[in-house]
Order: sequence, then C-alpha cells, then structure tokens
Amino acid sequence: MKILIYPHEILAAKAEPVKKIDGMLQDFIDRMIKKMYEAEGVGLAANQVGSPIQVVVMDVTPSEEGPHPVVLLNPVITETEGSATHEEGCLSVPNYSAKVTRPARVEVKAYDRHGKEIRLEGEGLLSRCLQHEIDHLNGICFVDRLSPLKKSFFRKKWAKIRPAEQEAPGQ
Repeated sequence: MKILIYPHEILAAKAEPVKKIDGMLQDFIDRMIKKMYEAEGVGLAANQVGSPIQVVVMDVTPSEEGPHPVVLLNPVITETEGSATHEEGCLSVPNYSAKVTRPARVEVKAYDRHGKEIRLEGEGLLSRCLQHEIDHLNGICFVDRLSPLKKSFFRKKWAKIRPAEQEAPGQ
C-alpha cells in the first residue's frame, strides 16, 4: 500500500460511498491503519492510497495513551461553528505545511467499520483532522484551500521539493 503524492489524479476525484462491508473492506481498513501509523500520520483517506471509496482512518490520541484508531465510512460534516487557523501538513504533500483556516468545531455523521451509525463532535486537532480527511474524500487537498498568493508560493516550492515519483518515498 502506497501513499499517493499530490497532484495525483485520484487525489482530485470524489470518492464513492461504501456500499458493502465485507472481509475485503475490513482487511483494507486494517492495512490503512497500519500505513497511517507507519507514515506517522494522524489521518488517512482511502483515496490517498489509491482507492476512491469513502473510508477514513484517524488517530489523534496522544502517543503516550497508545493507539486508538477511529474508522469512518461515508462521513459527512453535519454542522460547523467558529473559525480557527492552524498549520497543516499532509502525507500526500510531504515536507510541506501551511496555515489553513477551517471551522473551529464540527459535527460529523458516519458509520463505523461494522456499519453502525456514529456521530462525532470535535474541536482542535480532532476537528481539523475530520475536515482534512473528509476534504480528501471530496477531492480536495489542503493546498487547494490556500489563498491565491499562498498557492503561487506553494507551486514554486513544490516544483523543487516534490518527490519524483507519484508515491511518497519509502512507501
């Protein structure tokens, strides 16, 4: 399983809803969780690993508390509130980060890996991670949210630092 590098075409496509929960999907979720931890990320969307389906894995738990992965199938943001600007990075845009403004608090409706409906409410890192990963499922990378001037700076810098291949190095 490899993490695709921006601007890979799959990263710009809207992911399809999960319609069937079976052993193949469970195996895929387990491999996504493993890849997220190996890459030292806090979240990973299925299209980042080449599968345009609405699956997100994430873990924003402090490392000293141990792993607590969360799996979201077909997540939808149902409510937002406030505004907050923080530095963001992305496993699909290695070695680059920028300040992004997003709602400060979100509520999300999704299904867990067994098909049970769940609702999450988040602020801080949880809110940012939920929004970032759901953006991926909608074909949006965090650099797409930059102002025109910051996008121009990004393009110039990215042309110099972007890995040569379409997958992150060492994946």
